[in-house]
Amino acid sequence: SVTCGDSSPKGRASGETGNFAWTAKASPFGRGGIAQAMTERASLLIFEDKLMDWYPLWNSLRIALISCAAVFFLGIFAAYYIAKLPRTVKGVLDVILTLPMVLPPTVVGYFLLLLFGAKRPLGLFFLEHFGVKLVMNWYSAIFASIVVAFPLMYRTARGAFESFDETLAWSAQTLGQSNTWIFWRVRMPCCRQGILAGTVLAFARALGEYGATSMIAGYTPGRTATIATTVYQLWRTNDELGAMRWVLVDIVISAVVLLAVNLLEKKQKAGGRP
Repeated sequence: SVTCGDSSPKGRASGETGNFAWTAKASPFGRGGIAQAMTERASLLIFEDKLMDWYPLWNSLRIALISCAAVFFLGIFAAYYIAKLPRTVKGVLDVILTLPMVLPPTVVGYFLLLLFGAKRPLGLFFLEHFGVKLVMNWYSAIFASIVVAFPLMYRTARGAFESFDETLAWSAQTLGQSNTWIFWRVRMPCCRQGILAGTVLAFARALGEYGATSMIAGYTPGRTATIATTVYQLWRTNDELGAMRWVLVDIVISAVVLLAVNLLEKKQKAGGRP
């Protein structure tokens, strides 16, 4: 081979630097194109199906949706009836029902293990009579998600019901409408903002639940793995790129949910204008 120019270390370093600069200028991509190509490559690396097991996403979504559906009806039922109780009784029930919101998630998981554990009365009953193990299965995370998400739905719905103008219900009663009709046709539409906010908060909380879920459902790839538990396990095994993939997936889901809520609120406000 023929070598031109300075062969000293300093000369070689200058030549390599010059070659890099020439390549960046001569490349059809250009400096901005190289950055774009690297970004696209990173996106392919993060979201390429061959490199990711999508089970945690599917499992997290079904757990969050089932939990959200259960919390929706439980929270509305509790908020509607507790809002009518005397102040003292209401205060005591509020403390009991919202306690999981302030307790550490691991403490909630510990109490769930005491209740649903295979050697506990309730867990043993289901195992002996139905052959169903209530812990260390994918559906075990539903129990944890319901417990931690319920306070958000309950408190938000109760605040909406307490701000409801009862004269609307009384007017409907004078027209001979039943309490069920009034609840679904009058009360719920008037309280839809609070109900919607509580539902979204409950879904987001269930989707991001980790502490109680890790204790009652554990982490088994392809069986009980969720996004939250997968991120921790990948980070614990020094797979930071894998953890970042799931972090980005979670961020995208959260952003879509919040965007949908904002669009619904704008639509409702626009529809309510005279």
